[in-house]
Amino acid sequence: MKILIVGGTGMIGGHAALALRDKGHEVTIAGRNRPAADTPLGELDYLRCDYIANDLPAAQLGAFDALVFAAGNDVRHLPADGDEAAHWERANVQGVPRFFRAARDAGIRVAVHVGSFYPQAMPELVEHNAYIRSRKLADEGVRALAGAEFRVVSVNAPFVVGTVPGLLVPMFKAYTNYAKGGFAPMPDFAPPGGVNFISAASLSEAIEGALLRGENGKAYLVGDENLTFQDYFGAFFREVGRPVPPAIDQEHPLMPDAAICFGRGNTLYYEPDSAETALLGYRRQDIARTVKEIVAQYGG
Repeated sequence: MKILIVGGTGMIGGHAALALRDKGHEVTIAGRNRPAADTPLGELDYLRCDYIANDLPAAQLGAFDALVFAAGNDVRHLPADGDEAAHWERANVQGVPRFFRAARDAGIRVAVHVGSFYPQAMPELVEHNAYIRSRKLADEGVRALAGAEFRVVSVNAPFVVGTVPGLLVPMFKAYTNYAKGGFAPMPDFAPPGGVNFISAASLSEAIEGALLRGENGKAYLVGDENLTFQDYFGAFFREVGRPVPPAIDQEHPLMPDAAICFGRGNTLYYEPDSAETALLGYRRQDIARTVKEIVAQYGG
């Protein structure tokens, strides 16, 4: 299958790109910035693309059998001095379905949207959180395009943990450095509460499963392990040979309150549907292995 991965220069899309290539698919990645030439992602075909501008010509889009979209905007992409609600409307509510519509009209026949877990896992957040509402509307707008000639599937993921060879993911470099004591005199602690996590490897497998077997118009809530933030931080600390930090009820620089949409001290736990997990064919219990992989990449 000839697959275009929009957002393929980032961690989620990049991991999926390499995993799908290794499964024998012909993969092209697209994003605003070309990956470094001397990395595995740099070996893949690349198209410069800003999905919000919808700037890929139909002739280029039409060269692919399938689309994987892993580029939706989140809180990291907010403009410093802009209107938050207007940004979510432009980037997610309008921009994502518009790009899928262009893909459909260009002749792509199957598309996977990598979305957010919040609207399915805790739908009550939609009413009061503009970001989460924008992800829900983007997801619904994409799946509304499903038809006999355009199979569309959403894979909605929780907090994703992973690494890609040759790609610097600043967040995970920071977690590793923090676990090693590199942020002293900042105290060792974790915020209270917890959430579901999934590895990039699990998510890549779910993406391939959705491409091959996903039900047209379906939104799949995927996930792996429910972990307290203390357990999550502790996995990094244990891996570098240091004690698990205590949970302290204060904002954490590496897990700020803005990243915990359901509220510091609360939990957002769930168990993904077993039949859907089997259909998509993704691994479980993969967080400890992934943290070990992350520390190996950044801990030298």
